Amino acid sequence: MKLDELLMVAVVFFSIITFVKILSAHFLKRKLIKAGHFEKAGILEQDAEIEVKKQVKYDQYPALKWGLVAFFGGLGFIVMELLAASNPMFKQYDSAMPYGIFFVSISIGFLLYYRIMSRKVKE
Repeated sequence: MKLDELLMVAVVFFSIITFVKILSAHFLKRKLIKAGHFEKAGILEQDAEIEVKKQVKYDQYPALKWGLVAFFGGLGFIVMELLAASNPMFKQYDSAMPYGIFFVSISIGFLLYYRIMSRKVKE
């Protein structure tokens, strides 16, 4: 797994997500304005999104979130190296197994963060 390939995939997916988000917001605003709900069209502005995010308490600790993601991502890399040391076929990276290990470990970090924050919000 080369870093430039991983970076290219990340940039492409981020671009697609950003494009879809902008396009869907545009169509939703257009639909609201055509329906005559001018006062509700401002709900899609960026300031309104920030106010909604302040109400939801899940993103209070962004350092915790990204710390857990980085920690579990590093654990995924360690597991990949340990598997490569014990299995010479694993070093060729012809399979999708290294990607799977990496993304599952990052997902575990996000899930752990969600669990911590959902307990904290309930308090």
